[in-house]
This record gives sequence, structure tokens and C-alpha cells, in this order.
Amino acid sequence: MIHLSAISKGFGARTLLQEVTWQLGPGERVGLCGPNGAGKTTLLKMMAGSEDPDTGRVVKPNGSTVGYLPQDGLVHSDRTVVDEVKRGQQQLLDLKREMRSLEHQLGDASVPAAEHPRLLERYSEAQEAFERQDGYALDQRVETILRGLGFAKEDGKRQSHTFSGGWQMRIALATLLLGRPSLLLLDEPTNHLDLEARNWLETYLAEYPHAVMLVSHDRFFLDAVVTRITEISLKTLTDYPGNYSTYIGERDARLARLREAKRRQEDEIGRVRQFVDRFRYQATKAAQVQSRLKMLSKIVPIEVPPERKVVHFKFPNCRKSGRSVITLTGASKTYNTTEVLRPFDLLIERGSRIALVGPNGSGKSTLMRLLAGAEAPDTGSRTEGHQLTVQYFAQDEASRLEPTLTVHDTLVAGAPLDAVPAIRNILGAFLFSEDDVYKRVGVLSGGERTRLAVARMLLHPANTLLLDEPTNHLDIDSTDVLLEALMAFDGTLIFVSHDRYFVDRLATQIIEVGQGEASVYPGTYEEFCWSRTQRVATNKTSTTRPIKQSTQEVTGRAKVADQKRVPADARKRRRLAADARKRQQRAVEAQHRRVTAIEQKINDREAALRKLEVTMSQPDFYKEPKSANTLVAEHQALMWEIGDLMHEWETLQNTSESKRK
Repeated sequence: MIHLSAISKGFGARTLLQEVTWQLGPGERVGLCGPNGAGKTTLLKMMAGSEDPDTGRVVKPNGSTVGYLPQDGLVHSDRTVVDEVKRGQQQLLDLKREMRSLEHQLGDASVPAAEHPRLLERYSEAQEAFERQDGYALDQRVETILRGLGFAKEDGKRQSHTFSGGWQMRIALATLLLGRPSLLLLDEPTNHLDLEARNWLETYLAEYPHAVMLVSHDRFFLDAVVTRITEISLKTLTDYPGNYSTYIGERDARLARLREAKRRQEDEIGRVRQFVDRFRYQATKAAQVQSRLKMLSKIVPIEVPPERKVVHFKFPNCRKSGRSVITLTGASKTYNTTEVLRPFDLLIERGSRIALVGPNGSGKSTLMRLLAGAEAPDTGSRTEGHQLTVQYFAQDEASRLEPTLTVHDTLVAGAPLDAVPAIRNILGAFLFSEDDVYKRVGVLSGGERTRLAVARMLLHPANTLLLDEPTNHLDIDSTDVLLEALMAFDGTLIFVSHDRYFVDRLATQIIEVGQGEASVYPGTYEEFCWSRTQRVATNKTSTTRPIKQSTQEVTGRAKVADQKRVPADARKRRRLAADARKRQQRAVEAQHRRVTAIEQKINDREAALRKLEVTMSQPDFYKEPKSANTLVAEHQALMWEIGDLMHEWETLQNTSESKRK
């Protein structure tokens, strides 16, 4: 699919990658991991073609397409959301425009009849290409992707530039997904997605027919999507088969082996140097000394990645609150004409660990502000329990920090006098050491700002924490440390997070917010998802029950004469039903055979494709232009054939699913 041939890349005196050779095959789903600043985004840019390596080449097959989603810097035009997303299928749009033009020409009396055969032939070709690319289902695909990413139906008609930055990223992602490029490069695609949208994207990418490479700080997302982890470290790329959880175990084992090998190497070097120093000036040992010196010069030092710095902290102890922590009675909230929360009652008890879930814009942050007392409800009341001490971490807490202050002064400004001596220790625990404490807040990264905002919370002990997206911009290691600190916290916790792993590990109660309601579910997020699924299934069953009851009542009122005909009618119905089942079974078996045959064809064509790509990746492949062009054409034909087969396979699968439903 894509081949990195001896690429190197650096900035100034710092080298990110050195003589790296690596390959990504068709249909692979790879997670790119590594410490901040290792070069993950730079590598994606080089693969996308927006940045060149210093040396080496990035080799892509002819006809392949690459879609790249950056972390930021997106700009959209004045198009509607639907029109903006459709740009991901520009070829289809051009075909549709050409077909309309041909239709107009064919219906134009001024066009000579002699031109009609040529126009009809071209129209047939364009229509065939349009059908092959599933052009007639384009609008349906656009709607499916937009709904999956959290857009309401009416949002499709809005101008794309009127949406916030987070929704702009969703529009860009939808555009890429619709285009279905041969290689999908995603840099933190879940940053602005709620749990519902993340779950949808997980499923979509897990079934994506082409290659995917992504960077994400969401380990649950990585576990659900990728089949290989590629780590960027020590100026090279190292592959680990499996998902992120497998990678963690394998990485730790590899590092242990490296450290042991490094230790043995250093011991051996020490022994050799000791021998040299001891016998350097003895003529009888001169040959041995020279031999060992030559051996030392040939030793390549084993490089071991430096130990990763990790935040270590715990929330300070505080006196316990009463059993009832916060009570909302008849609370509601309306902004302009939008009723975000209708009147509802809510009791928060001591020791609860509650996750607020729901789509973006559903009212989670509003409910959090009501609970924190940052906003008053329009109706109803908020009551605090006995000895309540609250720490509220707002969604934009990191951006609220004064950019002109230094890191050290930021903590001093809000600290009680008795906490000032401990400020340097707290900053050190959050990886702000030496000259870092004198940096201006304005030059800090998003992750550094978030760490500083969390560190500020430690200056004031609290028995109740209200956290709105505390993991934003935190890497996986920092998120894990925050998770451990919160799990050890013995007070009351209410939080919003779009990190599934974070929610799964921490929450013991779920409040679902949406459509003006706040519904409480006891148990974990996994149990909440199961409960919601069961509720939907129960609702479907309940809608059919009255029909069955009505039929029974009618049957009970049937006349005696009709009852005599029941056995014969029943036998006829059973026979017809049995025949229908047999026909359905035969149809299912036939469809299964077709699916199996198509899958075998796809496997055969992909094997041939991989064989071709191995040949095409050779450095001297293009020395013989004639044979190279032949293989490139064969590669392109295979790609098209696989695409058609995948479309047929998807159609059959969708048909099977609809029949089962």
C-alpha cells in the first residue's frame, strides 16, 4: 500500500527519524504510538505528501488515494455541510454533472442527430462508472456518516463555517470517510467526539475496507480499531502485532530485554577496558590488548529509550460531607428559546462516582454547572449537604489560566498561605521542573495547561469533585495517572469524559443527559449500554403485543361454524409457513454460498495485489518502464476489481442483516 524507503527527518539539530524502512499493507489498521514530540504528526504529514523527508522516499502505488485529517488548521468554505462533505466524492460529482450535461444535449433539438450515438455512448460509460462507484446511494451515505458523527438532519443545510472548531473537525472527518481513500491517516480523530460518535467511528473504522493509520490518546478506541501498533522511538519505527493492550505488555517486555542486554554489554565493555588498562604497557600482552581495543571500536552501543516521566499525585484529604451531597429539586434550564433541561429532581449521595453521558450539546456541561452552583436553575432549587466542599473543573478550565503569568505564579496566585511551601513539590509531581516553572502559561501546550489546571486543584482540599472533560489534551500515561488518583479519592465524584476507558474504569453510576431529560442508571457504563439496548428491544416488543392480543380476542369471538373450519385453515397456514421457511432457508444458503465465493475472490485478488506491491516496492522497479507500466496497470485493475467485489459483498451483507431483522 505505502512503502517508506530509508527516510530520514529532522528539525535543526534534532533527528526524528533516521534511515527508516517500513511498509503498510492494504486493509491494515495501524495505531501510531510514541511519546509527545517523537514525530508522530510529522510522519503522518510525510505519508500524506504535505511534508517531504530530508532523505529517502515515500512510495505509493499509482492510483492510490490518501486522506489526511490533521489535529487543527482546517478551514471550510461557505458551502452547506452536505455540500462540503460531498467534496470527498468529487469524481462522482463530476460524473453526475457530466451526465446531466449529456442529458441536456440529447434533449436539445439543436444538437444534430449524427451526434447522438457518440453522446449516448459517453452517457452509457459515465452512467456505468457512476453506478460502479455507488453514486445513486451517495446522499444516503452522506446522511449515514453525518448522523453517525452526531449531526442532526437539519444541520446538513447549515453553512459549514458557522460551526465551532470541534464540529469543523467532524465535517472534515465526514468528508474523508465519504471519499473512502486507499489510505486513511487520522491524527487524534476522537478529540472532539462524544461517546456516541466515538462508538460509531470505532465500528466504521473496524469495517473500513482500506488501510488506516491513526494517532489517538484513547486506548479503548485503539483496542477496538487497530490490529497493529507501530511505535516511533529512538529515531525508528518498531511494529507490535495486536491492539494497544497487547502492545503495552510486549513493549514492557521488550524494554526489559533491552535494559538487560544493555547491562550485559556495559559489563562486558567494563571487563575489556579493565584488561586493557591492566596490560596496556606489557609487551607480552600487546597483541591481546590491541585485539580487545579493536573489539571495543566495533561494538555498537545498545540504545534504550529513556524512562518516561509520569505524573504522581493524590488528592489531599478533606473532612467528609453529609450523606446527601447535592440535591436538585424541580430544576430546569433554558437558553433563549432552547429548553436544555426540563424540571427534574436529582439526589447525589456521598461516595458516588457518576459519569454524565450524552451527545455533544445535550446539556452535560449545563447540568455540571448547576451541580457546582456556577449557574442557578431557572426553576426549582439547589441544596447543599452538610460540610460540602466542592472543586469544580470546568470544560475550559485550562484556557482560563492567565497566559501572562508563569507556571509558578499561577499556583501561587490561588494558593492559601500554608500551601505555598509545597508548590514546588506539586509542580515537580506534574513534570514542571527546573526552568519549566518560569515558563509563561501562554507558551504551554494543551496537555501542559491541563496538567497545570489539575495541579491547581490540589491546593484546596475538597470532598466533592466535579470534573468536566479533565482528560482533554492529556496523553495516555497522564490520563492513567489521573485515573489512579481519582480511583483512590474517597469523596464524591461527578465527571464528564469522552474517554471510554476512563469512564469504564471509574463510573459506578451513569446519568444520561439528552432531549431535556436527565435519567439515572445504577452500575457501570457497560451495564448502562446493555440496559439501554434491552430497553430498546422491550419497546419494539411492546409495540407488537397489542396486535397479538387483538387477534386472540377476535378468534375468541368467532362463530361455531367458523371454528369447524379452523383445523383445515390451520393446516393450510402451517403448510404455507413451512414452504415459506424452506424457501427462505434455500435463499439464505444460496446467499451464503455467494458471500463465501466473493470472499474467496477477494482473498485471491488481495494476495495477488500484495505480491505485486512487493515487486513494485523494489528500488529498481522503474528501471524497465515497459514492464513497470504493465504491472502498474495490472495493479490498478486489481484495485478496481477488489472495490467492485467489496461493494457486492457489502450489499449482500446488508441484505442478510435486513432479512434477519
